[in-house]
Amino acid sequence: MEGLTIGRIHSTAIVSKSATLGAGVTIGAGTIVYDNVRIGEGVVIGPYCTIGEPIATYYRHDGYRNPDLVIGPRSLIRSHTVIYAGSTIGAHFECGHRATIRENTRIGSHCRVGTLCDIQGDCHLGDYVRLHSNVHVSQKSWIGNFVWIFPYTVLTNDPHPPSNLLQGVRIDDFAVLATMVVVLPGVHIGHDALVGAKALVREDVPPEAVVVGSPAKQICTIHEVRSRRTGEPVYPWREHFDRGMPWEGIGFEVWAKQSGFCTGR
Repeated sequence: MEGLTIGRIHSTAIVSKSATLGAGVTIGAGTIVYDNVRIGEGVVIGPYCTIGEPIATYYRHDGYRNPDLVIGPRSLIRSHTVIYAGSTIGAHFECGHRATIRENTRIGSHCRVGTLCDIQGDCHLGDYVRLHSNVHVSQKSWIGNFVWIFPYTVLTNDPHPPSNLLQGVRIDDFAVLATMVVVLPGVHIGHDALVGAKALVREDVPPEAVVVGSPAKQICTIHEVRSRRTGEPVYPWREHFDRGMPWEGIGFEVWAKQSGFCTGR
């Protein structure tokens, strides 16, 4: 396909001589790969992406060296995405169009970041995190494994804006944040918690709690939530959903025993 041919680097792409590319890497038209980028085998990078964007120091000080950016194998980066230098992204990463990932971010394996997401740097994302489109992740956010965050959700970090005090949000494993949630600085959302749509979360959310409203209040636990269609339990979600998960086809409990994964972190 013109502009993006699998296994090839387009003639209009600009790739630094100090970048390292694994076997079978694809780079689309107009993409720039800056210094000290390491791209794993089989990675596909769409047209007009910027990979290894220099951090602010480049514009202010002489002698700048672009920090290393590592992109794990078999990742898919769609068009117009910008990934800054100094981050590490695990294998099988996938993003939508026009995503932005700032420096010093650590992303685990098998993560998906939707179109127009903005990850503001110094962040941690565990394995199998799912960010739908238009999610804003503020600087110093910490997101565990198997977390779902749905569109237009905002994680904040400044308790007295504007200030120099940054307090990142923490979200533990298996938590779910529905669409248009706002989480205030320093809030800790426990494992398996469910935050309802349009909630304003000002206080910590206990593990397995369901919170809704503005300000968000706990109304029950996830074990009390039933399907509107069948009346059956729907949480913990890992017991009822497996598409794209490592336990697909075998069930969570079997996978957890085989892998040694410990729940409730």
